Amino acid sequence: MSELLQPFEQMSQKMSGVRTEIEKFIVGQEQAIEYTLLSILADGHALLEGAPGLGKTMLIRTISEALDLSFKRIQFTPDLMPSDITGTTLLERDGEGRQRFTFNEGPLFSQLVLADEINRATPKTQSALLEAMGEKTVTVLGNTYPMEKPFFVLATQNPIDMEGTYPLPEAQLDRFLCKINLLHPSPTELKEIVKRTTGTTVITIQKVISRDELLLAQRLVREIVIAEEMVDYAIQLISMTHAETEGANEWSQYIQFGSGPRGLQAMIRLAKARAFLTGRVHVSIGDIRAVAKPALLHRIQLNYEAEAEGITNETFLDQVLASMRREAVG
Repeated sequence: MSELLQPFEQMSQKMSGVRTEIEKFIVGQEQAIEYTLLSILADGHALLEGAPGLGKTMLIRTISEALDLSFKRIQFTPDLMPSDITGTTLLERDGEGRQRFTFNEGPLFSQLVLADEINRATPKTQSALLEAMGEKTVTVLGNTYPMEKPFFVLATQNPIDMEGTYPLPEAQLDRFLCKINLLHPSPTELKEIVKRTTGTTVITIQKVISRDELLLAQRLVREIVIAEEMVDYAIQLISMTHAETEGANEWSQYIQFGSGPRGLQAMIRLAKARAFLTGRVHVSIGDIRAVAKPALLHRIQLNYEAEAEGITNETFLDQVLASMRREAVG
């Protein structure tokens, strides 16, 4: 970390400037902005859940402008095929009459990709996207094509209780670094949205950071120091999402299955990114607690008893965090 201390403060301030620039255009949704930036800094992907019309497309488009990255939006529908997003290979004839295969890149070949309403597409198309997210490559007819760096996917989905959805399987949900629930704006925020979008004022988003600087920021995040006791705290938190482990409490009866190692990795990566964004070179318990819910919301499943009693994943994690706070105080 020593050789990276000099650019650390500068890059941290620049990323804070990115958030400020985004908030010039996006009203409210502070948590969605923060967790999306943390996911980008941690070199992961994010799943955003919320009703249509809450600004998902505008959020990622604004982030792409502030980061000066290429942006593509893919609208997922039941008839969307994998080749529609990854690209196709065509047999073409060159100027000398020779035939050769040419790969035409799909919209997935962009630095920031909005996969809109991913749970409206069939599992086959979902898998094509998730494979590209995990491997950061696309394979077509035996040829592998790398994605451009940085590569970030913000996938959105409608709530599962809405019609016409194909829920993502748990194994595929696990590929997302975090899940962000988009909140409905307050009356005050709605008034500000109307002011900004129905008048003559034009808000211009300024480029704050370059591609190379963002790649450096991602490297700096990995260099953030995390003490062993912080890792132990995160492991304890993961353990409390499993009913059969030591330390289970009265809320454990509602667990069907808990988070695996990817949940722990996601918490640590997001906690490091949060420390970086606030200008610290070490991770605190506050960082881990702040990112626990977005890191674990989609990695646990509660049983029918919890559903019958109206207990959600968010409620369950709130109770886990509250019990760990009581243990720390005690």
